[in-house]
Amino acid sequence: MATLEIYQFPCLSDNYGVLIHDSESNLTASIDAPEASAVKQALGEKGWTLTHILTTHYHADHTGGNLELKDATGCTIVGPRNEADRVPGIDVRVGEGDAYEFGAFTVKIFDTPGHTAGHVTYWIPKANVAFTGDTLFTLGCGRLFEGDARTMWNSLSKIAALPPETVIYSGHEYTLANAEFALSVEPGNAALQTRADEVRELRAKGEATVPTTLMRELETNPFLRPGSPEIQANLGMEGREAFEVFGEVRRRKDNA
Repeated sequence: MATLEIYQFPCLSDNYGVLIHDSESNLTASIDAPEASAVKQALGEKGWTLTHILTTHYHADHTGGNLELKDATGCTIVGPRNEADRVPGIDVRVGEGDAYEFGAFTVKIFDTPGHTAGHVTYWIPKANVAFTGDTLFTLGCGRLFEGDARTMWNSLSKIAALPPETVIYSGHEYTLANAEFALSVEPGNAALQTRADEVRELRAKGEATVPTTLMRELETNPFLRPGSPEIQANLGMEGREAFEVFGEVRRRKDNA
């Protein structure tokens, strides 16, 4: 049975790059391309040849390496249909409901706008993994640069509906600050208290807090928990709609 190898590495100031590799078909994709040199170094460490880039959104810290890598390898760049004009070197445009075949693996695509208007998430059911870019972070979510609270909540709800054991890779190491904020809105969450201690310990040793699992996020990430009575009470929003509570959580994080 084919296996999907996944290799994560730091790049830029706080980004993560990720390579996925199907050894059966000898295909290798970079999930986003924040920095060409870091991607090339990671490819060299693994002995893999880049064949694809799967772009989540157009921001330069996710696409800065696209053209240099394409020039060096001839790789195919897959990216969001709804912002294709802003993704350097894009070859294949994808969006909601599409499936892209990557060797033995089918990559399913969701539109997850909010951070940007055309952001997409890639889910590989057979490998039990999703790549959420800047939509969902470990204990956090992306800023609403190009969408409102209802839009982003709808996007997060799509991810939240995946199998709980799904492994979630995101684009940045923001978890320590996210954990401290999460405790400010749901301090009585015992699972969150334990998680925050783990995060502090990992970061003190310089270790990554990404990836996570959807189950852990559903238990501890305040942006996925607008139904929490404690969060609603702390915000003075008892009984309000989920997207409204989410929006207030996001507003408070922006101002934290």
